[in-house]
Amino acid sequence: MRGPAPDASPIEPHGRDGRDGRDGGAEDSADANTHANAHTNAHTHADADEDADLADLVEVTVEAEKVPHARVRDQRVRDQRERTGDAQNADGTPAPAESPGAADDVWDDGLIARRSTEATAKPAVPVLETRGPGAPTPVPLAYEGPLRSRLDALRELVGLSRTRLDSHTLAEAGRVLDEAAARRKLSGQHTVVAIAGATGSGKSQLFNALAGVAISETGVRRPTTAAPIACSWSDGSAALIDRLGIPGRLRRRPVHNPEADAQLRGLILVDLPDHDSAAVQHREQVDRILKLVDAVIWVVDPEKYADAVLHERYLRPMAGHAEVMFVVLNQTDRLPGEATHQVLDDLRRLLDEDGVALGEYGDPGATVLALSALTGDGVGELREALGQFVSERGAAARRVAADVDAAAARLRPVYATGRRPGLTEEARDEFAARLADAVGATAAGDAAERAWRRNANRACGTPWLRLWRWHQGRGGPPTGRLQPAPPEEEATARQRVEHAVRTVSEQASAGLPTPWAQAVREAALRGSQGLPEALDELAARAGLPPGRPPRPGWWPVAVLAQAAMTLLQVVGGLWLVGQIAGLTAPNLGVPVLLMVAGIVGGPLVEWGCRMAARGPARRYGLEAERRLREAAAGCGRARVLDPVAAELLRYQEVREQYARVTRTGAGVG
Repeated sequence: MRGPAPDASPIEPHGRDGRDGRDGGAEDSADANTHANAHTNAHTHADADEDADLADLVEVTVEAEKVPHARVRDQRVRDQRERTGDAQNADGTPAPAESPGAADDVWDDGLIARRSTEATAKPAVPVLETRGPGAPTPVPLAYEGPLRSRLDALRELVGLSRTRLDSHTLAEAGRVLDEAAARRKLSGQHTVVAIAGATGSGKSQLFNALAGVAISETGVRRPTTAAPIACSWSDGSAALIDRLGIPGRLRRRPVHNPEADAQLRGLILVDLPDHDSAAVQHREQVDRILKLVDAVIWVVDPEKYADAVLHERYLRPMAGHAEVMFVVLNQTDRLPGEATHQVLDDLRRLLDEDGVALGEYGDPGATVLALSALTGDGVGELREALGQFVSERGAAARRVAADVDAAAARLRPVYATGRRPGLTEEARDEFAARLADAVGATAAGDAAERAWRRNANRACGTPWLRLWRWHQGRGGPPTGRLQPAPPEEEATARQRVEHAVRTVSEQASAGLPTPWAQAVREAALRGSQGLPEALDELAARAGLPPGRPPRPGWWPVAVLAQAAMTLLQVVGGLWLVGQIAGLTAPNLGVPVLLMVAGIVGGPLVEWGCRMAARGPARRYGLEAERRLREAAAGCGRARVLDPVAAELLRYQEVREQYARVTRTGAGVG
């Protein structure tokens, strides 16, 4: 390196104002000479004026922004060596004893000095180690008691509902089950707590105060926290932080403090970006991580504690998570006098309006505190509350239980109803009666009764009357057979069947949630397809048997009596003919009496048989009607009522599972 010009005066090292030099050690003189040589090489004239000195200062400042000053770097190395008890130079050689004023020789020139001094004074923050091959495996979380039963019921509920409800409706319940299963596989000895808040609420400052070291960046630039940062108070937390998607470069350890370590052992604290950040990706990160952590500390400030975004988007929807929620009023140092209590009371009022239960007087609920992360006032109280909260090892189970409650509340409109599902016996009987009317069961019974009577008249009537009736009925329909209905009646019967199906589906689906009511109606509609044709076929099979109706035991006696009456008429008539022809002795009384007895006795026997046949004919008609009604009811039951009952049974089952899901309580072991 070329030395300075003979006439050039050495450049003094700059002080705090950049102008007034001060005496330093040999190292400062060497630094000053080095900068002077650089300045001399940059300029060809030895007598540089003040403007050149200013240009040189600007050049040095720009370089110092990129590389720390050598003196500051050496001082940083010496500080690190002093902490380890082995003072050495930057090149590894033992460092000589420094003069008492050596510490005062550090550059302190404006922005460069402030940044260098802050970097030197900031204690080292150890990065959280990842799980190694030899690291102990954390004890996984275990759900016990009611919570385990509720998760099983929710899983069964989702499985039973997949064919009836759309995937969007079941998405939240499925997510809760997935997250509960994922959390169960991880450590049950750690509690993941997120610190969330709005821009300028001081959450990062509170995060640093709890950790005892400046981990998260704070300042006036917004948003300050661009990515979530995790701080763990014990080993075995790597898998939990991996689940949050926080990279290793953003994992830290708190400052070593035996009392704090014992108090907060098992805590994993996560500093989130601002939930009201202008950056969309920041808000997305907040929403994603809030679904994965075990508890949340909401940090609010006196200016924006009533912000609508906080209450409507987060606190109100998460009201059921009050037991795993802390609400902290920060920056109380800015409030004069009793204003802190007034703001705190108003905050409690807003939380109550949001439906957030407050954990006061021993009741379970959110913990509300007031503190100042800047002055440290109230931070100890929060640390103590956090320590007790973490030591219980129940936050994860309470969070899962609250998620199950929220999922059940979302599913309530598709499961809960004010009436007991099912078809009443009255509705079933009414449906069967409508089908019987459609198939003509009553008319078939009347036809069967008339057929019985006709048969009785034919069997027990006088020969002359039977001959006359036979002559009249030669072109009539065969006795005992059902004739096909005309097209008009067939169309009317089809409409009756459709009306019966529609009525029973409405009765079965009345009061059910929309998806299940729709499933019931669809099941009834599918069953009604082809039902009229099936009823016609059943009517033909279950109608009157071919041929004549069966005869009772007294019919042969009636036939013999009718034959005797006919014989009397014949004998009396032949007798009279014989007398007229002179073949027999004249005696009109006896043959006339025989003829009159036969003529009068035949109709009397027929009338008696008709009266005696009324009861059997009625029973025969009712039996035919009953058979047809049962056939129609069986067909309707198999095609319509059974599918509808299956849907109602499925709904009843999911209602029972839903009742198990909505049961309160959680256990963890």
